[in-house]
Amino acid sequence: MSKIQNLKPFLESLYLDYHHKYSADDPIWLVHEVNGQRNQEVFAFILSCFCYGSIINIKKIGRYILERFDYSPYEYILEFEPATNGKLFKDFYYRFNNSKDLISLFVNLRNILKEENSLLNAFLKGYERTEPNILPALFNFTKILRKEIIKGSRNYKHLIPDASLGSTCKRLNLFLRWMVRKDEIDLGLWNREITPAKLLMPVDTHIYRVARQLKLVKRKQCDIKFSIELTERLKLLDPYDPVKYDFSLCHQEIKRGLSKLNPL
Repeated sequence: MSKIQNLKPFLESLYLDYHHKYSADDPIWLVHEVNGQRNQEVFAFILSCFCYGSIINIKKIGRYILERFDYSPYEYILEFEPATNGKLFKDFYYRFNNSKDLISLFVNLRNILKEENSLLNAFLKGYERTEPNILPALFNFTKILRKEIIKGSRNYKHLIPDASLGSTCKRLNLFLRWMVRKDEIDLGLWNREITPAKLLMPVDTHIYRVARQLKLVKRKQCDIKFSIELTERLKLLDPYDPVKYDFSLCHQEIKRGLSKLNPL
């Protein structure tokens, strides 16, 4: 039995520990508070863009935005006008991003919804079932999302990284996990069109450390190639849903640290 197969009981046990609702403090639960698939899709994307930093601060930002949307993100974004609605967000500031970054995001999302009716339809424009993963679709999706940047925007490109430049695109892959996978954590709104087997692991510092500690990946550079290599390794354990281990591995690493995470 290979080393990766030796890890399967450990990873499956972690998955079973964490795969139920509210098993760990996570921004995804805010999306579960939103009613309606169109609202969930739009808010999930916006929230995922700000999934960097502490969970406490991410949730504060998510709540701040959601309350100003009056819990109806789809309609709000569809009718969004910077000159009027933008005033509600003039005090917005979160680490690398300012209010103009947020408004740029809303404008690009508005344009997509007016043209395509949903983020799913925009994503599917670059999606091919014959491709081994969603990376080509991600290239196209980020181009669409980076078309307009409002004057005064400080770091919009941090919110929407260019997938073709080698970034792990952690937050974009996190959003796709939320949309495609279906269990008590992930919503599965896109799972009729896209199979979980095409997803890539969302790699942040926690997942990077875990993957290296468990010797799942040989590559040292934390980039999209790292994510691809990790996903391919996890496919040896579950070829249909390799990304299912993301939530449990990330939260276990946060909770207990690496010293208690190596079962080998």
